[in-house]
Amino acid sequence: MVSIVVDEPLHLRVAPGTDPTGAPASGHVILRVLRAGICGSDLHILHGSNPFARYPRVIGHEFAGVIEEVGAGVEALRAGQRVVVDPVVACGHCYPCRIGRSNVCGNLEVFGVHRDGGFRDRLAVPAANCVPVPDGVSTEVATLAEPLSIAANVLARTGIDAIDTVLIYGAGTVGLTVLQVAKLHGARCLVADIDAARLERARGFGADVVIDSSRDDVPARVAAENDGLGPTLVIDGAGVPALLAEACRVASPAGRIGILGFSPAPSPVSQQEIVKKELALFGSRLNRKLLPRVMDWLASGRLAPGAMITQTFAARDAREAFDLVERHPERTVKVHLDFAG
Repeated sequence: MVSIVVDEPLHLRVAPGTDPTGAPASGHVILRVLRAGICGSDLHILHGSNPFARYPRVIGHEFAGVIEEVGAGVEALRAGQRVVVDPVVACGHCYPCRIGRSNVCGNLEVFGVHRDGGFRDRLAVPAANCVPVPDGVSTEVATLAEPLSIAANVLARTGIDAIDTVLIYGAGTVGLTVLQVAKLHGARCLVADIDAARLERARGFGADVVIDSSRDDVPARVAAENDGLGPTLVIDGAGVPALLAEACRVASPAGRIGILGFSPAPSPVSQQEIVKKELALFGSRLNRKLLPRVMDWLASGRLAPGAMITQTFAARDAREAFDLVERHPERTVKVHLDFAG
């Protein structure tokens, strides 16, 4: 048994795992983790650049497993059932929660950030955060439901339709998940990135146009889209503050822009550009109870994201997994940790 702990910035430790003590609390289950995914935010915690993390912290918010025991009051789940965990824990009472925006709860806690996460063999999880995995969906693919829910959330915020032309900045994990969900809705998708290998992956996931932004002028490449008005929807999947100004310039009149980055750096944006075209800017954080919808897409085959899993390491080899992600990002999309072995 192991758990992956960041004791303080730059100190990752593979520690002995510990079982939850006693029976699960009312409304909770004991989960045996089978598979977990490394996210960029885990790296931010490791580097000390996540403003919400407190140390020491068992990290990990993308994880799936099998229920070993259910607590009192849990009726919809049973022991032996596979589930994926929604890492968003909300109070249910504050203003955002009351209007259905629990992902920005005023008392928000996220597994692996505000509370210990899923990079360990066993843990207690609120039953309300467990989403059943259908028989036809592998545990490996189910573990991708959380990153796909990030894409589902931003596109729910901005709106997405088959009439849209979508420009996605970045062909990393975020960009590829946004691409897949946008294509599911029938949209035309253009993906810009500086890495040729990532662009080739984007092409494999259905990108209609890929743009090497290290060589090509993105505004010039997209100017003819949508009858010469530009993309109707722009998503910053790269999290680069400077891109917001360009997104406002290239977006179509009446266009929408989705922002997912968490940088505190300011973005130089012209009010004139926003007002002239009546652009709508949407911030998007985490997901708003969208894992069941994503799971339906996976079960129906409308999403087939398995190729995103580029490497899998035994959980005890987490240091090597993190080293690969950090040193060779061009070789990785989603690196998984296997807790089942």
